[in-house]
Amino acid sequence: MAVTEDGTPTGKLLGIVTSRDYRISRMSLDTKAETFMTPFEKLVYADADTTSLTKANDLIWEHKLNMLPLIDKNQRLRYMVFRKDYTDNKEHELELIDENKRYIVGAGINTRDYAERVPALLKAGADVLCIDSSEGFSEWQRITLRYIHEHFGNDVKVGAGNVVDAEGFRFLAEAGADFIKVGIGGGSICITRETKGIGRGQATALIDVCAERDRYYEETGVYIPVCSDGGIVHDYHMTLALAMGADFLMLGRYFSRFDESPTDKVKVNGTYYKEYWGEGSNRARNWQRYDLGGARKLSFEEGVDSYVPYAGPLKDNVNITLSKIRSTMCNCGALTLPELREKAKITLVSATSIVEGGSHDVILKDKFGRD
Repeated sequence: MAVTEDGTPTGKLLGIVTSRDYRISRMSLDTKAETFMTPFEKLVYADADTTSLTKANDLIWEHKLNMLPLIDKNQRLRYMVFRKDYTDNKEHELELIDENKRYIVGAGINTRDYAERVPALLKAGADVLCIDSSEGFSEWQRITLRYIHEHFGNDVKVGAGNVVDAEGFRFLAEAGADFIKVGIGGGSICITRETKGIGRGQATALIDVCAERDRYYEETGVYIPVCSDGGIVHDYHMTLALAMGADFLMLGRYFSRFDESPTDKVKVNGTYYKEYWGEGSNRARNWQRYDLGGARKLSFEEGVDSYVPYAGPLKDNVNITLSKIRSTMCNCGALTLPELREKAKITLVSATSIVEGGSHDVILKDKFGRD
């Protein structure tokens, strides 16, 4: 922790208490911090104007530090660079980061208070925005997109959706969407089709929209990425969506199962689950997304409150999923997603074929237990 002259973050930095000072827990409460802190005169630090992470990391390695404080000319602590960040970055090569090695952060917005939220989100550092709505083929989304591009230019990337056909894609593309989400009612916690009769089968919707995306690109030279949102339960569903034309995927249920998801892990009948609920459920209380006017409450639910099987840490599962996708691409003779779309052959299958595709007509050993 940093110890300051007047007890507030605005005072001069006099020294640092590091993790090596384990004696703190055994000290008397009237012991002064200055008796066990590393004094400022002995600190290894860099100037707060340092813009090169390479330079900061060189100092960390040269002096065998766990962290490097960055201090301004008034002797105030501004930033800290940690050795662990360097090792984590080397270990996780597929991190989605910018040129300054900061995580790319997206934020959802709605078509009601966008004029207040968008400036605040951009000021806070959001890299990309997305209009969060179950129905994107609307004048409200056109107005929201126009506001963002008129006030913040084309450098601010904003997605829109959701749509399920070529007409919906064309509408949002001409309205200025930088990417478009496809899918209505296909999410595992979504009951929009059941309650309102609105939506379309995910595969049919995705194929239709991606075909329109390609036509739009041929006409205008502008390529608008498509996100497949909903309908993914098993890992191979991801490969199918990518083969059908999706550029990237929405994976709510997939990520909700892991340790890293913010929901509680619960034990039901001896099995662990994670909580998972839809934005259209009463639990989410997302009235701004589903409001029909009047009181600020949901008139009816379009989502459920549920559990999904607990699956452990994200890293292990994602590596397995990526291995499956790569293996399937290899089977199709594809090294890239464009090649996968071109070479993969998609065909209708019967219910019998689906049963045949799994283990069948055998008794699994796990049914008998183990000695």
